[in-house]
Amino acid sequence: MVCPPVFGRTFPFPGKPNWLAAAIGLLVVSGWAGSLRAGTIPVPNASFESPVTEFVDTRIDSWQETPRPFWFEETPQNQWDFTTGVFKNTDPDKLDHIDNLDGSQAMYLFAVPDVGLFQDYDSTDWAHPTPPHVFDARFEVDTAYRLTVGVVGTGPLAQGASLLVGLYYRDSASNRVTVAATHIVYTNTVFSNATHLLDFQVNVPPVKAADPWAGQHIGVQMLSTVGFDLQGGYWDLDNVRLTAIRPPVLRNAALTSGQFSFTLESDPGLRFEILASTDPGLPSADWTRLGAVTNVTGSVLFTDPTAASSRRFYGAREWP
Repeated sequence: MVCPPVFGRTFPFPGKPNWLAAAIGLLVVSGWAGSLRAGTIPVPNASFESPVTEFVDTRIDSWQETPRPFWFEETPQNQWDFTTGVFKNTDPDKLDHIDNLDGSQAMYLFAVPDVGLFQDYDSTDWAHPTPPHVFDARFEVDTAYRLTVGVVGTGPLAQGASLLVGLYYRDSASNRVTVAATHIVYTNTVFSNATHLLDFQVNVPPVKAADPWAGQHIGVQMLSTVGFDLQGGYWDLDNVRLTAIRPPVLRNAALTSGQFSFTLESDPGLRFEILASTDPGLPSADWTRLGAVTNVTGSVLFTDPTAASSRRFYGAREWP
């Protein structure tokens, strides 16, 4: 007796990411992402090269400042706008020259509570009081995301001063809701000098259709999370990189006349080898290779005529 297919349940097998399962009788089919393909999502003014400055400029194109908090009292010498800005890197022979800057400029952000910058589809900047709608990227279902930012602490910063780097979306009330974030804590051990940027990453797992951020515009933010007791100094940030990572997915399992078939979905133009095993816990090297397919259009059908009704797991792994 063959039972009807049951789709949409995810099984978190250890060491096997992105398992998507469907059951037909005793037969279980799963998709294993043996590799992931990343695509760059352009972030406007990601390297803080605009506006061009010969020293320091408190204006930053494409990025919006967090609003001035009620407790921050401004004076002519101490304006909220002064807490963030762009600066030009010093000459290579200078002691404070940052040796791995992308381009010639970077952004500084004071280690003061509530100081920050963010950017999304509806954000503004100093030159655009209404949103220019330039950063038009969305969280797509079945796609993972990685944000990478170069960071160094200087000023000097207090031990334990913290910075949040994250991705967010806006809810129906336009509030920024964090999807994933990395909290960076300043220590002399991590930041052994002030002239070399360290890369910090934020990772969002593959978006599910039920996630509240599915289909919403992507936002990038950098926020000082220091307390009043540790405020002082500043962070230098540069080279904001956002990538979309789409793992291969197996869908539409079907058993017809003794032949089992499924659809492999991935980025177009990739080639995969199809693997099978009766034990999902085995390393991929011990799985049986059934063949290879080239996914020309983004969706390709694979049929296993030997499947019958035995228990079997399937995987798709990118093949050179």
